[in-house]
Amino acid sequence: MKEVTIYTDGACSGNPGPGGWGALLKYNGHEKEISGGDEYTTNQRMELKAALEALRALKEPCKVKLYSDSAYLINAFRQGWINRWASSGWLNAKKELVENRDLWEGLLKEHKRHRIQWLKVKGHSNDKDNERCDYLAREAVPKTLGG
Repeated sequence: MKEVTIYTDGACSGNPGPGGWGALLKYNGHEKEISGGDEYTTNQRMELKAALEALRALKEPCKVKLYSDSAYLINAFRQGWINRWASSGWLNAKKELVENRDLWEGLLKEHKRHRIQWLKVKGHSNDKDNERCDYLAREAVPKTLGG
């Protein structure tokens, strides 16, 4: 099984507002950058979208180390929140609908396809790969505005 390292980040200009996401995929000495954005979104959606699109970019099941500065994303998997949400009809602990269900369902599908280690990286802490994803995400924001 191939071993891939992924770094992801999301950004939003206003929250909600135009947003972007970026991801860096590393495998066997090769790197691939991907990014995109939405005209009206939230920072949380962009964080989730970055991880989802990076995992979807993998052509076959892989062993993945996925780094994100989003505690929400990482904790959803490491602390089992996502399994509780799915089994409760996508209700959170307050019995409210989980936001961004579409992205969470996609992430859960990818989580089952790959062997993923969800790793938290401190944002804006001079981690070059996290900083690169932050740059890609911020650069994707103006593209949603036609710039």
